[in-house]
Amino acid sequence: MINNQPVIVTKNLSRAFGEILAVNRLTLSIQKGEVFGLLGPNGAGKTTTVRMLTGLLAPTSGAAEVAGFQVGKQNQKIRRKIGLLPEAPGLYDGLTAEQNLAFYGAMYGVENISAQIQHYLELLGLWKRRFEPVGTFSKGMRQKLAIARALLHEPEVLFLDEPTSGLDPQAAKLVREFIAELKKEGRTIILCTHNLEEADRLCDRVAVVSGHLLALDSPGELRRKLFGRKVVFHLVKAESKLEGVLEKFEFVKDIQLIDNKIVASVEDPERHNPQLIRALMENGAEIQFVGELKRRLEDVYLELMEAAEEKNHE
Repeated sequence: MINNQPVIVTKNLSRAFGEILAVNRLTLSIQKGEVFGLLGPNGAGKTTTVRMLTGLLAPTSGAAEVAGFQVGKQNQKIRRKIGLLPEAPGLYDGLTAEQNLAFYGAMYGVENISAQIQHYLELLGLWKRRFEPVGTFSKGMRQKLAIARALLHEPEVLFLDEPTSGLDPQAAKLVREFIAELKKEGRTIILCTHNLEEADRLCDRVAVVSGHLLALDSPGELRRKLFGRKVVFHLVKAESKLEGVLEKFEFVKDIQLIDNKIVASVEDPERHNPQLIRALMENGAEIQFVGELKRRLEDVYLELMEAAEEKNHE
């Protein structure tokens, strides 16, 4: 459950590598219990941002707080409050799954390590494989083990960098379902991903970045802001006079007649659709059904990237 208590706050957070500015004045606030997506192309600064927030990389300028502690000044305290799944899990191939988790659990001073190991290995379907060397595991199994490692010490904030990258559909589905369960528990999760369908499904809000912040909002609000809401009236026969019927309403814009459909931008469709349906029927329209033209988060992302590219070439 999301509350209004920010668990991560950044203010003009920046990181340069020589003359290359990887992250440029990033300012945002992430609430406790939120699943927050960081989206952007390769080289957009997502992983650099995560590395700064987890205390692995010092900012060039700006400031950030994670779980109430200052990045750069209280990194050890931050690391005890967070779990991290990097893009490369970095497990010990010669050790068994159980030994890998026991090693990391001991580093974090986890109480009752055995019970924690059993809990997460069972949740992720690895308990029966606990005595096998990790070097024999598939990529999906290794990824699930790395997630278990990130959660052993019950962190307040979980950073996941491409958690389903390269996984087969079944393994990716299991990982997504596990993230959804963590969300129900009220965990704060930062999700870096190129899988926009996954982000659309899991994230409460997303930040689209390309060096700097391009957009920040819920996937639904980003769709609405960029594209509005398109209602599709499916008719037995569409006639041009019906466009004129809809044009009389000030809350209807961009009316198009496509085959036997009328597509229009409608402000607050839940409120206004009944009025529009009545007006169309009074003017002879035979309505088969009414739907909404759904935009994907991918459409939003591509629109933002295209606008950013055009701006860079001005």
